[in-house]
Amino acid sequence: MSTDAGTAAETVGGVDRDRVDRDRLSRALTAANLPTLVAALYQLTGDPMWLADPYRPTRSRGMDNNDTGGFDDAVADRIRSAALDAICAFHEGAPMAVPSPDSEHLVEMISVAVGEQVPPEFGVMVAEDMGFTAADTPVAAPNDLSVIVIGAGVSGMLAAIKLHEAGISHTVLEKNSDVGGGWFENTYPGAGVDTPSHLYSYSFAPRAWSTHFGKRDEVWRYLSDVASEHDLRQRIRFDTEVATAEYDAQRQGWTVTTVDGDTLTADVVITATGQLNRPKVPHIPGLESFDGPIFHTANWPADLDLTGKRVAIVGTGASAMQVLPAIASTVGHATVFQRSPQWVSSSDVYFTEMGDDANYLMDVVPLYRLWYRTRLAWNFNDRVHSSLQVDPEWEHPQRSINPANDAHRRVFTRYIEAELEGRPDLIEKSLPDYPPFGKRMLLDNGWYAALKRDNVTLIADAVSSITANSVVARDGSETEVDVVILATGFETHKLLTPIDVRGRSGESIRDIWGPEDAHAYLGITVPDFPNFFITCGPGTVLGHGGSYITIAECQVRYIVDVLIDMVDKRIGAIECKADVETEYVRKHDEAHAKMIWSHGGMDNWYRNDAGRVVSTLPWRIVDYWEMTRRVDLDDFVTEPRLDEAR
Repeated sequence: MSTDAGTAAETVGGVDRDRVDRDRLSRALTAANLPTLVAALYQLTGDPMWLADPYRPTRSRGMDNNDTGGFDDAVADRIRSAALDAICAFHEGAPMAVPSPDSEHLVEMISVAVGEQVPPEFGVMVAEDMGFTAADTPVAAPNDLSVIVIGAGVSGMLAAIKLHEAGISHTVLEKNSDVGGGWFENTYPGAGVDTPSHLYSYSFAPRAWSTHFGKRDEVWRYLSDVASEHDLRQRIRFDTEVATAEYDAQRQGWTVTTVDGDTLTADVVITATGQLNRPKVPHIPGLESFDGPIFHTANWPADLDLTGKRVAIVGTGASAMQVLPAIASTVGHATVFQRSPQWVSSSDVYFTEMGDDANYLMDVVPLYRLWYRTRLAWNFNDRVHSSLQVDPEWEHPQRSINPANDAHRRVFTRYIEAELEGRPDLIEKSLPDYPPFGKRMLLDNGWYAALKRDNVTLIADAVSSITANSVVARDGSETEVDVVILATGFETHKLLTPIDVRGRSGESIRDIWGPEDAHAYLGITVPDFPNFFITCGPGTVLGHGGSYITIAECQVRYIVDVLIDMVDKRIGAIECKADVETEYVRKHDEAHAKMIWSHGGMDNWYRNDAGRVVSTLPWRIVDYWEMTRRVDLDDFVTEPRLDEAR
C-alpha cells in the first residue's frame, strides 16, 4: 500500500483506505478465518444473505480457532470470492454499507460469527470496543493533582498512558530495570501466554503477532514497544522498590518510601503490583541443603545449562506445563512431581504461526482485525461462564457441577486419553478427579507428548523432602537429580506484599485483610484508604478465561474517572464507604459460593485456606465492564480540598 506524497490515507474500519493489490489479496484470503471474514463481508456489503445459511459458521469446538467455519469448499470459495470484490471496491472508494450497527444488530452479527446466541447485553460493550460507538475519553481541567503509580507492568503502563491522556501528573516507581512486570522477570524456557495474542494486548495497541499464542520474548517486546510509543520511560523511576506508603489526613496525600530510603509525596497512589508477582517457595525440609542449582521458575538463572542433566520439576501448573516441553529434548532425564493433575484443553492453532497472509488481512481488510479479536473475546472470555454455576440438583457433584460441565469433562477426558494412547499408566496419573475448570484451565503446549518421552518420569505424588542430591516423594521414593526447578506458583493471596500500606487510621492494610483474605470494592478501593486505588486487586483475576488486560482497562478507566471527578469537583480526599464495600464483598462471596471454585473436591490458588475465593472474578467480563463504566460518587465519602490555593 502507498499514498501520494504528502497525503495520508483515510482510516476506515481500522485500516487505511487505499488501493490494494488484488492478486496479493486473493492469495492472502486463502489464510482467512472465515467466520471473521463473513462478519466483515456483511458490513462491507450490507447483504443479509451473509448472515443466513449456508453462510452461518458452525460453533467453535472448545477453544479452537474454527478457521474453516465448518463450510464446505464450494461455500468457502464463494465467501472468499465475494470478499475479494467487496474489499477491493472498498479500497477504491465504495462506502461501507453497515458502518455502525446498533447494539441489537451487532449482537445478531456476533452470534452469527461465533455460531451461537450471544446475550443481548454484550452489544453495548462490543460496540464500544470495536469503535462503533465512541468511548468516553475524559480530560481533566488544568490541575496540580499528583499521582504515584507503583509498578510498570501491564496495569502500571496502562495507568501511565491513561493518566497522561487525562492530563494528570504522575510518576511510576518500578522495582525492575525496565517495563513489563512479570513478562520482564519470567524468562524460563517455554514461557508465554495461554490467551491468544490478539486478545492479550491493549485494545488501542494492535500488533502483527508472529504466533497465535505469544511467547515471552515477543510479549515483552510488545510491552516495551508500547512503552516507547507512549514515551513512558521518562515518567518511570526504574530500580526503585517501594517499602511503605502512608496516608496523611492533614495533608490529604500519601508519603511513599522506597527500600533505599527515598521519600516521595503525592495526592494519590495507584498500585499495579499484580498477583503473580512474588514467587511462592514452599517449605520443604532440606530445601537449602541441595548441592546443585535449585530455583523458582520466576528466577531462572541466565547461564543455566541443562544439557544431559537430571532435572526435577516440582509442580504441574501453568509454568511447569510450559517448562517441561521446552527442556525435555535437552535434559538427560526429567522427573515431574505432581501433587494433583490438571485439566488441559487443546487449541488447533497453539503451535501455528500467524503468517504473512493472516497479518496482511489484518492490515487491509476493514474490520477484520476487530472481528477477529471480538470472536476470540467471546470464545475465551464469557462463553464458558454459565457452565461454571453449580446445579444443586446435579446427581454427580463429585465429578462435575452441572450437565454442561460434565460434557466438558467427557471432552477433556477423551483428549487426554487420545494424547496418552498406549500409556495407561500416564492416563491414570493424568486424569483429574475434580470438575473441569475447578483449577485454572491450561492449554496443551506439548505437555502430554513430553510426558511420553523415554527420558521423562511423572511421579503422582508431592515432595516430602530434599537432600543434597535427591528429591524424596511423600511415599518415600527417592530420585537423584542435578537440578531442582520449583514450578510452585506465586503468593497470590498476599496482595501488595511486601509493601506496608497504612491508611487514615494508621492501621496497615495487612492487618485489615489478614494474611490471605484481601477484599476491596470492585477489587479497586478499600475503606480507610483515601485516594488509594488497586489494579489487579482481590477478586479480579479471570478464572473463567480471557485476557486480564481487558479487566485492567476497566479498572484504569474507573480510576481515572475518579481522579477527574477529584479535579472537577475540587475533592481533596475520596474514600470508599464501608457499607458499600461490605455489600459488594457479600455479593462477591455469595456469587462464588454458587460457582465451581468453591467446590470441595480440590485445592486451587484462587481460594484461601479458609475456603473463601480471594483471587478470581465471579462476574462475567461484561458485568464487570458495566460495574466500572461509571463512577458513582455516592459510593464514596469525600472531603473538599483543604488548600484551595495550591
